[in-house]
Amino acid sequence: MINKALPYYLEDRSGLYTGSDFDDIYDRLFLRVARPPGSPMDEPPASLMIYNVGRRASSPRDNRPIQREPAVVLEFGQNATLGRISFVGASTALPMNQYLKKTSLFGGSLVRKFCASNGEEYKWTYKSNSDSAWSCTDSRDYVVAQYTLKSPNKPAFRTSGNMLTINEAHTNLAIEMLASLTIMRHIAAHHL
Repeated sequence: MINKALPYYLEDRSGLYTGSDFDDIYDRLFLRVARPPGSPMDEPPASLMIYNVGRRASSPRDNRPIQREPAVVLEFGQNATLGRISFVGASTALPMNQYLKKTSLFGGSLVRKFCASNGEEYKWTYKSNSDSAWSCTDSRDYVVAQYTLKSPNKPAFRTSGNMLTINEAHTNLAIEMLASLTIMRHIAAHHL
């Protein structure tokens, strides 16, 4: 019996925003961020796709191209600028700057808000001096998701040490949380 009252603990297998598998430690959800097949791995991505693969079929990594439609497509502009986000199932596409807005005119790029499919507004914040590198809060300032990257000097024992945790009340927004976090990490990586 699956207990859906627990948060999603999605282990980020690689720690790279440009391509990784996000496996729930209780095998309830398996998401993948991947470049399109044949795209160069040594340059900033022109696009990334987020797939809801369901459950992991086997323990070894399966690096074959996924034979299904992505849930979200992130298209970046020239020189790694922000482009468009497309939600494939909802047939919705928006410029990334419109989807993930700065919280104030002169505010930093690493604090941005977005409106999710449930109509609520959420805000991602980067915390450089914290254990949780990224934190997502709702309009009441309640933490609904957080992302941590393992420190390079900490040992890892059969796990990557990188984790995206999504509060149990917001697990239905897992793909949107991952998509918005991926854009935020792209912004941070390219100093946009």
